[in-house]
Amino acid sequence: MPQTFAVADAVELAVVDRSGFVESRHAGIAVVLAPDGTIAAKLGDPSALILPRSSLKPLQALACLAAGASLEGAQLGMATASHSGTDRHVAAVREILHNAGLGEEALGCPAAWPSDTATRDEMIRERDEAARIRMNCSGKHAAMLLTCVANGWDTTGYLAPGHPLQLHIREVVERLLGEKSPAVAVDGCGAPVYATTLFGLARAIHRIGNSSVTSPFALHRSAGLLVQAVRDNPWTIDGPGRPDTIVNERLGVFAKGGAEGVMVMVAPDGTTVALKMLDGSLRAATAVGLRLLERTGALVPADVAATMQLLPLSVSGGGQDVGAIRPAF
Repeated sequence: MPQTFAVADAVELAVVDRSGFVESRHAGIAVVLAPDGTIAAKLGDPSALILPRSSLKPLQALACLAAGASLEGAQLGMATASHSGTDRHVAAVREILHNAGLGEEALGCPAAWPSDTATRDEMIRERDEAARIRMNCSGKHAAMLLTCVANGWDTTGYLAPGHPLQLHIREVVERLLGEKSPAVAVDGCGAPVYATTLFGLARAIHRIGNSSVTSPFALHRSAGLLVQAVRDNPWTIDGPGRPDTIVNERLGVFAKGGAEGVMVMVAPDGTTVALKMLDGSLRAATAVGLRLLERTGALVPADVAATMQLLPLSVSGGGQDVGAIRPAF
């Protein structure tokens, strides 16, 4: 199987500053596409292969829409989300399952605790247990099940790469990427995830983020609806006080992080960023993505600075802030 990008493909993207001392460095690759789709900037080698992980979800959600899944508004936002498992998120996933005529037991993702601390604490007090519907990919899985029902496909085994659903998803994903995937792996939730170049991922997200609900092409209309659903319901994509939700709320940036340090963003003007951290850490990914959008003129520096203050970027020492995680450029 092809391997992810090498150390030689990467450049320094972020540092961790503690009391004026650079304690750690994050290397990676990044590419920025201008609104017209041309390369506006690149750091490292964007032709290197990556696994997009949950940054692939917008493409998977579009494939579900293309196959006839009836999703709109908050439910559509949940189909592309890595949600924090709050009761509000769970209620939206249950609505999708209800529309499919299925229960929570049909979900193929593993049981998990919510990443939202308040919700997790309440569940522990109530002696609840980890549940599939609390897993951050449950919205994607519910959308996949709804798609199966809409097409008369078997809802058992829907995660197998050879299942009709996954064959359809791969075809749509590769169409959006503009390239064939050289490898398929198993994502953390159990669904197939397709290897791609970072540039291919950027190209796909650019197409999605620059689509219009009035396009003459059905897939582009669906893409426009998906982005609008997330911008109208930013709580769906991540959760209260969490990075993807914050940048959507504050800056109108469509952002979708993925495990192992992957991030994609589309600014309101269509400028698109895709990046991957070599060490797999996401802690600096949002800040790096915003800085790249700022540098290319897609975001106002003062607005970016104010938003950075809301992100978990501070470095503590002795109970006080003594430094920060910051872009290296």
